[in-house]
Amino acid sequence: METMHMSWLARTLTVVGSPDPSLLGRSGVVVEESRNMLTIQNDAGQQRLAKNVIQFTIDGGEPIDGSQVCQRPEDRVQRKYRRN
Repeated sequence: METMHMSWLARTLTVVGSPDPSLLGRSGVVVEESRNMLTIQNDAGQQRLAKNVIQFTIDGGEPIDGSQVCQRPEDRVQRKYRRN
């Protein structure tokens, strides 16, 4: 199953791209996902990341452009995405 169609809760997220250099390299376990935000848990505590400004990987897989997945998690699982 493709990563975009799976639940991301309890999976490891790593930020691999962002216009904000302070977000690059952040990683942690996804504890919550909403329409526009991802909340990760790491050694520094919980951190909220806006989906539309990051590119990230889930469990070290293919990079995902956060701006393409800005919808509710239950809608994201059912949506069809174009292949690049």
